[in-house]
Amino acid sequence: MGEAVGPMLASAVGIAISPLTLVAVILILATPRGRANGLAFACGWVVGLAAMVAVVVAAGSGPGAGDATPSWSSWLKLALGVLLVLMAGRQWRDRPREGHITAPPPWMRTVDRLTPGRSAALAVVLAVADPKNLVLAVGGAASIAASTGGDGGKAVAAALMVLVGSLCTLVPLGVRLLGGGRSARALGEWKAWMATHNAAITTTVLAVLGAEYVGDAITGLTRA
Repeated sequence: MGEAVGPMLASAVGIAISPLTLVAVILILATPRGRANGLAFACGWVVGLAAMVAVVVAAGSGPGAGDATPSWSSWLKLALGVLLVLMAGRQWRDRPREGHITAPPPWMRTVDRLTPGRSAALAVVLAVADPKNLVLAVGGAASIAASTGGDGGKAVAAALMVLVGSLCTLVPLGVRLLGGGRSARALGEWKAWMATHNAAITTTVLAVLGAEYVGDAITGLTRA
């Protein structure tokens, strides 16, 4: 199982470090229907991420898998690594400049009118349509699929990846449900900090993981 868990862990942590998702769930939790919508949002995120990971793991775990790390995994990680580095550069280039106010996404202006169903749908969109999360989910799941572990180990690794990648929704939800009156202040501070440093956080995550993907890919290709 370790062969499947190790390579995907960084990708899962990268998914969990999602400032936009954290801001979204905190905004939802602060609404009058915050508990119901927050639970729905967390469930939607977990389901969306799990579906994406399951599809990639199943597609990459063919009948001949398991004997050695396939070359397709290294080529895929090389392409994804380059893409992550380019995304990091674009994120930093497009960061908000001092003195300029960036308009929030349209859904943020209607967060008070969200229903549990729409909250779950929003979470699925953020999980599978956000370029950063999509690339990291594919990369992490491909690492699991290309590992030499058995089907059981891959299933456990996939479940662990979804769990770690969902911490950006599960932790705020837990704080809101268990934190009592103090939770609103704590979540507000998290939201403000994440919103302020969104560009720097996202750029760093993309650049570091992109470099790791490229390094892993080069290592795998030179061993082939």
